[in-house]
Amino acid sequence: MYNLSQRLKTVASFVPQGKSVCDVGTDHAYLPAALYLEGKCKSVTATDIKEKPLKNARKNLDKLGIDGVKLVLCNGLSAVEYKDAEVVIIAGMGGDVISKIIDDCPYKKLSAFILQPMTASVALREYLAQNGFCVNDEVAVCENGKIYSVMAVNYDGVKRNLTNTQKKIGMLKPITSENIQYIKKQYNIANKCAADLTGVSGKEELQKENELLAQELAFILEG
Repeated sequence: MYNLSQRLKTVASFVPQGKSVCDVGTDHAYLPAALYLEGKCKSVTATDIKEKPLKNARKNLDKLGIDGVKLVLCNGLSAVEYKDAEVVIIAGMGGDVISKIIDDCPYKKLSAFILQPMTASVALREYLAQNGFCVNDEVAVCENGKIYSVMAVNYDGVKRNLTNTQKKIGMLKPITSENIQYIKKQYNIANKCAADLTGVSGKEELQKENELLAQELAFILEG
């Protein structure tokens, strides 16, 4: 696939055949360009909240001779119709920002979402669970020494209460090296937090919570 990082290749791999796709916060439009050239999408739209990224996107698309990607200046999906966004990609943003974009989307119950948070993954998973969204698939991906997750999501109306483990690792299973790395990172964080809080007055409950979380993550890693 055209000139994509491993992170964006993973995002693109979640895109189904024959649907209209909108990439929110497209920046350089690398992902829309790759999707358009692959020819698997009914249509491709790219949005950004600022003019400069869209100008850069247009330059990159022009260099490739691509005139079939629609560029839209707007906040989130505010100027995009559902017919152009049967599948919505929101990648490379914080989980809190992603949650707000979904919450403001007038057709959020209809579209499928492909999400890749850079930060605040726990907050995003909690938002999805409490607002009737189902995570159908999730994989981890490494880029520039950091580890992220990519989620395929749709609305099913079922509100869910997540365990602490589900908040931290979502649907990830230790079946790929990247997934294992993601789970190990969360294990190390919980384990260190539990150790640091040992014997600290008033923090007994939080210490126990992290200790139990570390134990559950260790059990998952052991298979």
